[in-house]
Amino acid sequence: MPLTRDAAVNTANVLSQALPYLQRFVGKTIVVKYGGNAMIDEELKSSFARDMVMLKLIGINPIVVHGGGPQIGELLNKLNIESHFVNGMRVTTTETMDVVEMVLGGLVNKSIVTLINQNGGNAIGLTGKDGQLLHARKLTVTKATPDLEKPEIIDIGHVGEVSSINVKVLEMLTNSDFIPVIAPIGVGEDGASYNINADLVAGKVAEVLKAEKLILLTNIAGLMDKQGQVLTGLSTKQVDDLIADGTIYGGMLPKIQCALDAVHAGVTSAHIIDGRVAHSTLLELFTDEGVGTLITNRKG
Repeated sequence: MPLTRDAAVNTANVLSQALPYLQRFVGKTIVVKYGGNAMIDEELKSSFARDMVMLKLIGINPIVVHGGGPQIGELLNKLNIESHFVNGMRVTTTETMDVVEMVLGGLVNKSIVTLINQNGGNAIGLTGKDGQLLHARKLTVTKATPDLEKPEIIDIGHVGEVSSINVKVLEMLTNSDFIPVIAPIGVGEDGASYNINADLVAGKVAEVLKAEKLILLTNIAGLMDKQGQVLTGLSTKQVDDLIADGTIYGGMLPKIQCALDAVHAGVTSAHIIDGRVAHSTLLELFTDEGVGTLITNRKG
């Protein structure tokens, strides 16, 4: 069905508004952490894939890092493997790690790759083991209690943190027609696999590449103040103040810290955006309003 004149004019206006942003971001790298509802809802999955294809076609280099916690939990339940969590992190035994690798490196990763390719892109799926992309070390978790003289060290198994990243692999892919899709599985010096938080992997990838933007898709509208209003342009100092006064707390803290670390390390800006909105990445990048919270290292 052909566009009406008004619809055509509206489309032209949208493209015109996007022009300054297109000029600013062409040739730049953008790291997107993909998770939440955007990975489950079929319409949102398709819109995300099309967004990544469009970015690559116009000369921007997207890198996707994905999660998959709900999918891991679902398969563990089917296999009658009980899940335990410490400080919000899944205790990952050798048996559980096998499931994590199957789900993240196989099922989830390849479904994202397939969807991007079906929409005209050239995606290639990776885990940290491919090209020694993600070197990991075991994550140490401590728990302090009043009756202990020193904090208790808790072993949560094959859970890791990023020790280094093979930048050459990423540069080879971003300098070509490929869109890297990374599962957050790292490899230790002994060859063991480690499950790593996807937000942390995305942040570290953005840091080592000095990316233009780190975009974290979430299931909320963005960072909110105590009145429930979305906070938009924030400096790192303002974010620190929001943490200090208790506005930012609980489960949002690790995500915010990841964004802060990336910006402090040279990433131009970090964005926490609403992944429940179709084409949220494009709206955040190419419109004045955006759909989430922007954090930069500006003074203020």
